[in-house]
Amino acid sequence: MIMIIERSSEWEEGFNNRLNHLEQWQSWTLYKMSYDTVKMKLIPDFTGLQATKYLPNLQPLKHQLEAAETVIERMNGKAILADEVGLGKTIEAGLILKEYLIRGLVKRALILAPASLINQWIEELNSKFHIPAMAYKKNCPIERYDVLIMSMDTAKKSPHKERIYEQDYDMIIIDEAHKLKNNKTQIYEFVQGLKKKFCLLLTATPIQNDVFELYYLISLLKPGHLGNYDTFQSAFSASKHHLEHDDYLKELVNQVMVRNRREDTGIDWTNRCVQIVPITFTDEEREVYDMLGALGGASSFSLITLQKEMCSSKEATALTLTNMLEDHTHSQEIEAILAKLMALEVNSKAQKTLEIVKQANDKVIIFTEYRATQIYLQWYLHANGITSVLFNGKFNKSKRDYMKHLFKERAQVLIATEAGGEGINLQFCHHVINYDLPWNPMKLEQRIGRVHRLGQEHDVHIYNLAIENTIEEKILALLHTKIDVFEKVVGDLDAILTNFKESV
Repeated sequence: MIMIIERSSEWEEGFNNRLNHLEQWQSWTLYKMSYDTVKMKLIPDFTGLQATKYLPNLQPLKHQLEAAETVIERMNGKAILADEVGLGKTIEAGLILKEYLIRGLVKRALILAPASLINQWIEELNSKFHIPAMAYKKNCPIERYDVLIMSMDTAKKSPHKERIYEQDYDMIIIDEAHKLKNNKTQIYEFVQGLKKKFCLLLTATPIQNDVFELYYLISLLKPGHLGNYDTFQSAFSASKHHLEHDDYLKELVNQVMVRNRREDTGIDWTNRCVQIVPITFTDEEREVYDMLGALGGASSFSLITLQKEMCSSKEATALTLTNMLEDHTHSQEIEAILAKLMALEVNSKAQKTLEIVKQANDKVIIFTEYRATQIYLQWYLHANGITSVLFNGKFNKSKRDYMKHLFKERAQVLIATEAGGEGINLQFCHHVINYDLPWNPMKLEQRIGRVHRLGQEHDVHIYNLAIENTIEEKILALLHTKIDVFEKVVGDLDAILTNFKESV
């Protein structure tokens, strides 16, 4: 079959008629409508947000709009978003990304987040911001995706990191950015190597243990803003838990960090009722605790670990001691301690926990640092007629979601390890028991933030358990020191350890 293509000449008649004024060139009304449409799309200056006009499904709060405007107008798209937990840092990041997409300054973006938060990011960007974000999957053609979301653990490893380095991303967004606090880690080195035209670091806890963590975060964002390491250390007489000229340092930090506190938002928040609950060991528990502190041949780190575990449960302690038996010269001493340990019939901290749960007569979250303790507590609560579910980092997303559902609909107690302190929102609960105290005060803030966030309708009750005359008293003292450093540089914190001195 042969096709004959001929050049059309029909346009000539219409063109000549318009030249000779026999026909109009165009309807003025249509021209004006077209003109107005183009004019509306133009952005005459760089103040104010355009994105809100295109987001009918989103009603951002005032502090979220102000944060986005500050980052775009004053910080040139490179900032730490450090709002307190539950104030909507993801919304702020979405607004900023949408604004740059509309203005044509960002065409491709990479979002790095913990694996447990990837689906949450996809849902928020797609449903609220109409940004077609895609989750990274093995062997997916990443060059075809304009907005890609990837887990930190995947991104830092080969061959994924090499594939990312080959791309030209205009914006990098990193959620839970406090995971970058150590400059010697793989993920830090990976992020350091990324080209960052615009970059957002999201974390409610930019300082977790010491002031140098904030230095390394800011150095990722704006290298040289705080000088090099030696200059920074010298200028502020900085050590882990001490610094001078903190007002000047705070001024420098505020040039790259936006932080909203709950009390600054104009929202009527419920109260935090925080208390430290002192606990006394039984004589038998105290004897085992003292034996652990005097264990021969063990490193100081091992002794501290064992004492901390003993303040949690004999199950957690026994697991460590059993592992030590294989290559420890003091095996007879360990076996003697194990025998006394397993003969214990009372866990004083578990008893106090049961008392609080019964008194609350409502949903309660218990945070422990050990899975052995987690399993023991579930057994102990069940033996006393209390229903509970577990939540830990070994669960995949489906199981995590199911545990959350069971907690909301059926069980009174959720027993969580540290994995429950991130990426799960539980506003339907307002009682938190910190069964084991972490060394890091920001982990306490993360835990409490699971319930004390937008949508919470009740006062939140936090119980920090601490056994008297044990390592837990030292932990409390250190937590206060670290909180003091945070408040000097970053700003005030909501109560997480109230009445320490009066209680212990």
